Amino acid sequence: MKNVPFASLLVVCSLLIGNQLGRAADPDHADQPMIPPAEALSRLKDGNSRFIAGNMQHPHDSTDDRAYMAKNSYENAGTVSLGLTSEQAAKRRAELTKSQHPFAIILSCSDSRVPPELVFDEGLGDLFIVRVAGNVLNVEGLGSIEYGVDILGARLIVVLGHQNCGAVDAAMKTVAAKSNAPGHIQSLVTAIKPVIHSTPKGDLDTMIKANVKHVVDALRASTPILKTRVDSGDIQVMGGYYTLDTGAVTFLEAK
Repeated sequence: MKNVPFASLLVVCSLLIGNQLGRAADPDHADQPMIPPAEALSRLKDGNSRFIAGNMQHPHDSTDDRAYMAKNSYENAGTVSLGLTSEQAAKRRAELTKSQHPFAIILSCSDSRVPPELVFDEGLGDLFIVRVAGNVLNVEGLGSIEYGVDILGARLIVVLGHQNCGAVDAAMKTVAAKSNAPGHIQSLVTAIKPVIHSTPKGDLDTMIKANVKHVVDALRASTPILKTRVDSGDIQVMGGYYTLDTGAVTFLEAK
């Protein structure tokens, strides 16, 4: 028997373990139909319309939970949103202990005023969400998005920016002052700085949308997983802009 170099054995073992990890992460994925990007986008738009109208259905929450929240909420006093029965909600939670099949991936800002599950009126297991101030893209975020696509089967990625984004505003002011932000906040400035340099006369709103486009372009060009699938039309990456005043999400150019 020939001696096999130890390094080669390590490579083979790593590949095998990685493959098994991917399968174990979502063992039932092959049995679940993947939702096409157009249908996923339609669901997000419908959910946002419900959110704007104040007619949220809170999918996968029980009617008992919704009734309690309505009774004890100043803003929702006297209203009860739609939902599942307690038994149906429990069944949904039990299903999600086995696997998850989110229909869309949202890369959004960490801002407390823009929670994607509420903005799009979705429930448990519906959205795979990555949140970071300024909706910037880092290695960990990219890996999470790739996981959502390659392992969980989501085919729509939305980069969601929003009105009055504090991270973009702070980056603009820091760059203009030719200074550095304190601590690790500077990493956000560094991520947004290329957008500021490429849009020198832009106001805050223009810069926020340019930052969304910058991240969208980076995701579309990302190899080895995303670019090929974007080019083939298998997945779509698009931007979105949330208006704090109205609650509306405007979807930007798709590809």
